Amino acid sequence: MTLSNVDLTNCEREPIHILGSIQSYGYLLAILPDTYTIVHASDNMADLLDISADQLLGQSLGSILAKTDLSVNALVELLNVGRRSGSWDSMNPHQFVINEKAWNLIIHQHNGLIILEWEPIGDHNPLRNQQLIAQALTEVQASRTLADLLQNTAQRVKKIIGFDRVMVYRFESDWHGHVIAEAKEPHLEPYLGLHYPASDIPRQARELYKVNLVRLIADATSTPSRILSQPGWPEDHPLDLTHSVLRAVSPIHIEYLKNMGVQASMSISLLYRGELWGLISCHNTVPRFVDYPARQAAKFVSQLLSTALEFRKDEEDQSNLLLYRQHGQYIHEQLLIDENVVQALTKRSHTILDLTKATGAALLFNNHIYRLGKTPSEVDIRALADWLKASDTETFLETSQLAALYPPSEEFRDIGAGLLAIVLSKELNEYVFWFKSEQIQQVTWAGNPDKPLTVGENGQGRISPRKSFEAWTQTVRNTSEPWSEAEVSTVIKLREDVLQVITKQANEIRVLNQRLQLAYDELDAFSYTVSHDLRTPLSSIRCYSEILLEEYGQDFPPDAHVLFQKVIDSTERMRALIRHILYYSRMGRTELNTEPIDMRHLLEGIREEILVTAKDRSLTIDIGDTPPITADETMAIQLFTNLLSNSAKYTRLSPEAIIHVTGKQTDGEVIYSVEDNGIGFDMKQAGKMFDLFKRLENARSFEGSGVGLAIVKRIINRHQGKIWYHSEPNRGTTFYVSLPIATTS
Repeated sequence: MTLSNVDLTNCEREPIHILGSIQSYGYLLAILPDTYTIVHASDNMADLLDISADQLLGQSLGSILAKTDLSVNALVELLNVGRRSGSWDSMNPHQFVINEKAWNLIIHQHNGLIILEWEPIGDHNPLRNQQLIAQALTEVQASRTLADLLQNTAQRVKKIIGFDRVMVYRFESDWHGHVIAEAKEPHLEPYLGLHYPASDIPRQARELYKVNLVRLIADATSTPSRILSQPGWPEDHPLDLTHSVLRAVSPIHIEYLKNMGVQASMSISLLYRGELWGLISCHNTVPRFVDYPARQAAKFVSQLLSTALEFRKDEEDQSNLLLYRQHGQYIHEQLLIDENVVQALTKRSHTILDLTKATGAALLFNNHIYRLGKTPSEVDIRALADWLKASDTETFLETSQLAALYPPSEEFRDIGAGLLAIVLSKELNEYVFWFKSEQIQQVTWAGNPDKPLTVGENGQGRISPRKSFEAWTQTVRNTSEPWSEAEVSTVIKLREDVLQVITKQANEIRVLNQRLQLAYDELDAFSYTVSHDLRTPLSSIRCYSEILLEEYGQDFPPDAHVLFQKVIDSTERMRALIRHILYYSRMGRTELNTEPIDMRHLLEGIREEILVTAKDRSLTIDIGDTPPITADETMAIQLFTNLLSNSAKYTRLSPEAIIHVTGKQTDGEVIYSVEDNGIGFDMKQAGKMFDLFKRLENARSFEGSGVGLAIVKRIINRHQGKIWYHSEPNRGTTFYVSLPIATTS
């Protein structure tokens, strides 16, 4: 058998949110919101209501349940209240008595259906759970170290749910897991310190863990109950159980649990800044049901832990960021004094080695190499630069596993397993490199992480869960300590500082490539001509469409009205894009008319325009100090309008959107910052932020053309200024704009 006919991705591709069945301890109905007609039912409903699932399908919930001892009026009123409020979580669980037995009803709405799930009421003690939660809160506040906090949380969750083993499982950068805390029964083997391969929890499962923070498998040995659908229901629209508490278990995961000797499991997600940081993973050797209130209590404890993680990590990150920025400011001042890049970066009291935790750094400039600390040889550095030049890296590169990208680096992995690089000029092969040394790790896996190959009856190979979880030790090499966001942010700022000095020097001593310059000019002229020529036919299309609607619209069917309106809206968007392209193309030719600008007056005018269009939301634009700048007024308005409009756009999802603009004047420049609490972005993915028509992945759902920041960058370049930024996903963004006090055209 060859590798080509082995299915290596059967775990990754398994549709675990639409398995078509639920766990056998509960019961499920899915109804239409408007009519309460039952369209899906679990096959075991007869056990709950003495009415078969087939008889339920297609019937009104009220009429069918009137034949049972379930309080139909109470249930219908509950559904009505939930629909009006739009919030089901605050109502869950709701207790109902059916056939003289009490049940918890959990309701949610998803994909146009209301889903009702009944599960048993356990022998929980609400007062005991409250006491355990209060103790957990005290421990979060009192724990001095993260290790203590994690261990205490594992013990607390174990007391709440009564499982044999509770582990805190942290995801590493490659998504493999590491058990960093554990509470267990004395007779069990310890799993503390073991690593689990990323394939144990595939990508689609990790995505579900971000949506469903608590997941219970009460009995891995039980037979799931199928979900039946109303006759005529589309086969390609199975019931989506993404938010279901009863969702059945993947057969692959059942096999995995069986191999571990686990018959019940429960997972609680640990999030950091909205992303999956780890799990509280709970195992029991016999089936065990944990009812909804106890699961919620455990979830609350995990949320306390997530909050503590975020606070402690943010505190550490902010401290490092301030330290790195302080060193960056010293180097910036050295650059302004010396105007000598080599001298300022490598020969003064503060050097590029101070900007990160790197153990070595190298500057490649003017065909020379300047090394600091522990670095590869000059030959190796030049080869690395040649490789980077041939890559698609435009601004910076960061990796803690350089050998995975550039195999020759394995020769100097002891001092250069990790690389952080900024590009000064690819054409001239000029870079700054930072190196981190190799961290050799002895990783102990819970069994061999390479999944075994099994062959089915059809001869098709598939990857199956491993059967042995005995400790298996592996030496991990070619890996360094990861680069932090603070380190990346600091070196990006340094790049802007250096490029400002280089640009100034280039105006005096570097001869531009005339052919390339001519090509840029021709491209600008072409963009201007094409954009200008397109405006007339677009105006005609819009005009004729509006005339047709106005003069003959009463004779058009409704669909035609909608189509004509789409034509008008599309032409308006196209006209806006053309305006942006025209403005961008003119940037290269328009003469600067610089003058002192009253920035408070300018910013207040922009704020007024933005707030007029944002009346339907909570948006505050706070203007701080406003030192004057010397710039072309038209371009300055365009510059700050783009930055503030972007902040307004990307804070639209924030309940209380806040934008803060402030400026400060130093000896040689005026620096303005525009800070918001919007969606933010990953600094490691922002290399082409200012490229024309380039948009970051998490901004694609927002309206935009990808031209605005390209215009901002061109305006800044025309004024011999610089722009940089700092951002974190879901934590907001700050753009910094620096303009010289005396600007010349």
